[in-house]
Amino acid sequence: MSPEFIDIGSNLTHQSFDADRDTVMSRARAAGVMHQVVTGATVESSRAALELARARADSLSATAGVHPHHAAGFVASSREELRELLRDPKAVAVGECGLDYFRDLAPRAAQRSAFVAQLELAVETGKPVFLHQRDAHADFSGILADYAPRLSGGVAHCFTGGAVELDAYLGLGLSIGITGWICDERRGSGVRDVVARIPEDRLMIETDAPYLLPRDLRPKPAARRNEPAFLPHIAAVVAALRGADVREIAAVTTANARRFFGLKDS
Repeated sequence: MSPEFIDIGSNLTHQSFDADRDTVMSRARAAGVMHQVVTGATVESSRAALELARARADSLSATAGVHPHHAAGFVASSREELRELLRDPKAVAVGECGLDYFRDLAPRAAQRSAFVAQLELAVETGKPVFLHQRDAHADFSGILADYAPRLSGGVAHCFTGGAVELDAYLGLGLSIGITGWICDERRGSGVRDVVARIPEDRLMIETDAPYLLPRDLRPKPAARRNEPAFLPHIAAVVAALRGADVREIAAVTTANARRFFGLKDS
């Protein structure tokens, strides 16, 4: 039997999938990706992700949240709208939320405010958080530490850090999401160095499609678009770096994702 995988972070509502979304999903299924958690980055995209998950309940779930890039638009009504979306069982996590000081597309104060509001929603709803952090480790960890004891769980989505970040996030009780970043021997060297240290019960994998096409993927897709169907390639790289079999990585990460998001067997 072929290994089965869960992609805990795919942006299936992205416009690059508008022309062939069903085909993309079929390719993923054929590759063994049996379930995807579709990421919400704004109230509007969270609503779209949830609608898609409802339509494909056998193979999709969704998150509902506001990415730090869009934090300037997070207002009182945003919280109420997210709360309503999170009442749906197909909305399995709060986020993508967190801090991004690399691009600073929203004022940092607004990012922190939106992050806190969504952590409070996670505590209120009992749903885990799907977390984003870039170049904001100190503020991110400090804010998260205030809420971690009351959270049902959290995953550091698209982990790109090294030992310092890993130790901090494990200490906060987070799971770790590994993307195709690990397939880049240059940019991903920090992750590659520490992936073997991630406890087995905290490891999950994701594509972040259509972003982060694995650099070592061959043949390279002409469109340069990442797809959930490439998740087994990421799993193989993780397996090699951990000295494990890809079937073992598939089984462990799938079990972790089902437990973390409360997913039923497909």
